[in-house]
Amino acid sequence: MSRFTRLEVLNEVLRIGLLPLFYERQTEIARKAVDACLVGGARLVEFTNRGDFAVRVFSELAERLEQEKSPVILGAGTIDDAPSAAQYIANGANFIVGPTFNPEIARLCNRRKIAYFPGCATVTEIAIAEEWGVEICKIFPGQEVGGPNFIKAVHGPRPWSRLMPTGGVSPTQESITAWIKAGAAVVGLGSNLISTARLQNGDYTEITLDVQQVLSWIDIVRSGTSP
Repeated sequence: MSRFTRLEVLNEVLRIGLLPLFYERQTEIARKAVDACLVGGARLVEFTNRGDFAVRVFSELAERLEQEKSPVILGAGTIDDAPSAAQYIANGANFIVGPTFNPEIARLCNRRKIAYFPGCATVTEIAIAEEWGVEICKIFPGQEVGGPNFIKAVHGPRPWSRLMPTGGVSPTQESITAWIKAGAAVVGLGSNLISTARLQNGDYTEITLDVQQVLSWIDIVRSGTSP
């Protein structure tokens, strides 16, 4: 059962503007990565369903966070079907992210009041997802579907759409500025932020510093002081 309401999740991810995501097979390393993101200012973290024993690691991680009353809002990503979504929700997922839109997942999440961020690559897919109650659509793969220009173009006829590009976002000022200026409500950062090498080497401080820097760039663009 989720510890945070759907409204809490949506409001917080929109406030922060960043969703870090990663997969790690060892629970202790995963916990350190989550802590590094939290220290940097990213309270929401997506754990992706991409490797062996992912559900077990997620469950152990979610249980630890709950026991310690951590403010981290943990969600599950790379979810393509409703049974997988239900399994993660039962193990403490506060939100569900997918590479595609699945109406069965949307129905399940609506019943359980869980935020759902599905992957969309066209204006039609975005419109359909929003009809199913989706508040934030994940634009995936972000760079391949048109980059920041795609976000800007969608907002022409659909200024109300909240979009979260993932794939093609880099932890650089140029990349973050381009996406946020184009109208992205949130940016998703995976291996460019939490790489396998960083996890293996224990470079958690580097993750924290990058998270802080990315959030700073987001704030600068939102405040209108960027060049």
